Amino acid sequence: MMKSIVSSKYLACMVGSIILNLLFIINIYVGGQWKLSWSSRAAIEAETVAAIYCSGHGRAYLDGLVVVGNKPVCDCNTCFTGPGCSKFIPHCTANADGGDPLFLEPFWMQHLASSALVVAGWHQMSYTYSGKSFFSEELAKVVRKVHASVGNAVTQNRFIIFGAGSTQVLSAAVFALSPENTSSPAKVVTSVPYYPVDKQQTQYFSSQKFKYEGDAYRWKNRSDCSITNMIEIVTSPNNPDGQLKKAIFHGPNVKTIYDHAYYWPHFTPIPAPSDEDVMVFTLSKLTGHAGTRLGWAVIKDETVFNRMMIHMQMNSMGVSKDAQLRAFKLLNVVLEEGTGIFDFAYQTLKSRWERLVQTVSLSNRFSLQENNPQYCTFYNKVRQLSPAYAWLKCEREEDKDCYAVLEAANIIGRQGNLFGVEDGYVRLSLVGTQDDFDILIERLHKLITEEDGDKTM
Repeated sequence: MMKSIVSSKYLACMVGSIILNLLFIINIYVGGQWKLSWSSRAAIEAETVAAIYCSGHGRAYLDGLVVVGNKPVCDCNTCFTGPGCSKFIPHCTANADGGDPLFLEPFWMQHLASSALVVAGWHQMSYTYSGKSFFSEELAKVVRKVHASVGNAVTQNRFIIFGAGSTQVLSAAVFALSPENTSSPAKVVTSVPYYPVDKQQTQYFSSQKFKYEGDAYRWKNRSDCSITNMIEIVTSPNNPDGQLKKAIFHGPNVKTIYDHAYYWPHFTPIPAPSDEDVMVFTLSKLTGHAGTRLGWAVIKDETVFNRMMIHMQMNSMGVSKDAQLRAFKLLNVVLEEGTGIFDFAYQTLKSRWERLVQTVSLSNRFSLQENNPQYCTFYNKVRQLSPAYAWLKCEREEDKDCYAVLEAANIIGRQGNLFGVEDGYVRLSLVGTQDDFDILIERLHKLITEEDGDKTM
C-alpha cells in the first residue's frame, strides 16, 4: 500500500514537472512572441508606415518624405501624384531610362514576414567581424548555396569578395588584374554594345596601371595584342541587348572579367554553370534590392583575391554590415522559396516581352533584338530569353536619332551612343514598376497607331 502511494506521488511529481517545463517552453517560444520588449516599438513603427495607403501606385517609407507631424507620405510612381498617389498625370513622360528592378517589389510584398528585419542598436558596431574580416563568412556561405541551387556559377574552391554593388567590385577587379610593375598601362576593352559604366568608371579611375581603350573588336587583329596587357570586361548577359557573350581575347597577357549581373533564370536561360577566373554578380538584379548596394565576385586565383581585398580596404574599409545583414536575410528567403522568386520574375518579364513584341510588330518603323530560345538547365527545358532591356532600333533612314523620335512621343530611353553604337538604337528598361511598363506600352502604341493614321491620310 505504502509503495503504491509513493509511486503515485512520484508519478504526480513527474507529470507536474513535465507540465511546468512545457509551460516554460511555450512561454519562451510562443509566449515570447506576444511579449516583445525592445523590438515591439520598431515593429509597430514599421507596420504603421507599411500600412499607409498609396492607391497601389506608390509606397511610404520610414526614411521617406514626411509632412507636418513627422508622418511619412506616399512616394508616388511615375505619372501619379496626390497625397495617396491616386491622381494620374495624363500627359506625363514614360521613363524607360533607368534600371531600378522594381518589378520584383510585388514578390517581396507577398513575403513580408520572412523578409522583415529588426536590428538592435548595438548590432555589429565594429569595423570587422569576429575573424577580423570586413566580410561576413555566413553571407559567403549563403551566396554559395544560392549559386549551387541555381546552377549558374561554380563556387567550390573559389574565393568570394563583397563590394558596394557590382560597380565597386568591377573597379576592384580592374585594379587587381592590372600589372604591378610596367611602363605601359593595361588596355581595358569592352565589345559594343557595351555597358556604359564600364567605360565611364575605367576612364574616371584611369592611372599608370590601366587605361580604357574602347571597343574590343577594334583591337582584335592588331599585331601587338599578343604582347600587350589586356583586360577584357565581358557583360553576359549583355546590357543592353541581353545576349550571352564570350571573351574575344585569349592568351597569357589577357585577363577577363565576366560581369554576370543578369545571369539569373528570370533574365536568361542558364545553359551551364559559369566557371571563369573572375565572375561578378549583384544583389540588385537577383532580388531587386538595388538600394542595398551589395555585389560580389567569385574568384579562382588567391593572388587576385588578395589584391581585390587590399583595394576594398583602401577604398572603403569593406562593405556596410547593415547591407550584408540584409542580403543575408533576403538570400535565405530566396533559398527557402526554392524556385519562387525566379518563377515570379520570369513570368512577369515574359508577359512584358509578349506585350512589347506585340506592340512593336504593328509597325515596320521599329525592331527589337532577337531572343532565340535556348535550353535552360534551371527549368530543364528550352525557353525564350527575357532580358531586362529592350534594344530598340529605328529602321527608317530618316530616323537617325531614335532617342529624339521617342522623346517626341513622350518616351525617355537611353541613347545608343552611350553603348558605343550609332543613335539609331535606344535602350528601354522593362524592369520598373508595372505602372512604368503600362505607360511605356501606352505611349509606344499611340506612336505606332498615329504613324498608321498618317499613312492612311
